Amino acid sequence: MPHLAYIFPGQGSQAVGMGQALAAAHAVAAATFAEADEILGFALSSLCFDGPAEALNHTINTQPALLVTSVAAWRAVAAALGQAPPARFVAGHSLGEYSALVAADVLSFADAVSLVRLRGKLMDAADETAPGGMAAIIALDADTVDAVCADVRGQTGGVLQVANYNSPGQVVISGDEASLTLALQIARTYGARKTMRLPISIAAHSSLMTPAAEEMGRAIMSTPLKPPRVPVVSNITALPLTSVNEIRRELVGQLTAGVRWEDSVRMMAAAGVDLFIEIGAGNVLTGLVKRIVKDVGTLSVSDPAGIEQMRTLV
Repeated sequence: MPHLAYIFPGQGSQAVGMGQALAAAHAVAAATFAEADEILGFALSSLCFDGPAEALNHTINTQPALLVTSVAAWRAVAAALGQAPPARFVAGHSLGEYSALVAADVLSFADAVSLVRLRGKLMDAADETAPGGMAAIIALDADTVDAVCADVRGQTGGVLQVANYNSPGQVVISGDEASLTLALQIARTYGARKTMRLPISIAAHSSLMTPAAEEMGRAIMSTPLKPPRVPVVSNITALPLTSVNEIRRELVGQLTAGVRWEDSVRMMAAAGVDLFIEIGAGNVLTGLVKRIVKDVGTLSVSDPAGIEQMRTLV
């Protein structure tokens, strides 16, 4: 039997229609969307299934939408297979860390929905005060992108930092609009093959999110958490989180710190994981895993076909 890690996507994986096939085929997935609609007081399910894309891409909606889609898929897997096969680790990319915490029985689904809705609200409010965004830099290593950010900060005096260390040759930066615009212009002079703005309406994982982190910390401290049933890999350190106190610090710190996804995947592979199963919308993370480590299997479970394929692998 393969050694598994379950991985859960974050912002940028959303798409209109996500979760719809799962909800149509699996009663537990439909019930998960219905539960979220009741918690939130509006039809998040309709937004996921039917859009419009502009509303879905607004971070206050994107964050709960991705969480709910991941948990619906997770529950559908468990129902279809009798239980989710045991894993060595769970990990989530940024927002996806909340989905991983639900899978590890650290955080209840209801509390996770409420927290990520608040997270989106606070991050949106921070962005209104200090507007920013995110962009991907392709074909530069992380050290070179750090140098680009330092160059830009020196010229603008603004905020710009690496937000996601995603994979070799794919690094995401985050910062204020003026710094981000300049960075896209000069990154090519450093050798970038491509630069592109991401469909994310905030400067996540930058110091512009400090006000959101402060208020989010109060909510996290008052939310009940349990020790993880399976190790959860930290976005900040790429090491397993094994205590409630570590997890509380992680959830506050990850708002302003970079996501060390490449290091996280390498650590899990070095610990023996040979099959990474992405649970939720899209297949962004499986694509990153393939670029990070070459000798492992990957599977994306975003619809009923993914669940059926999973049956044959585990």
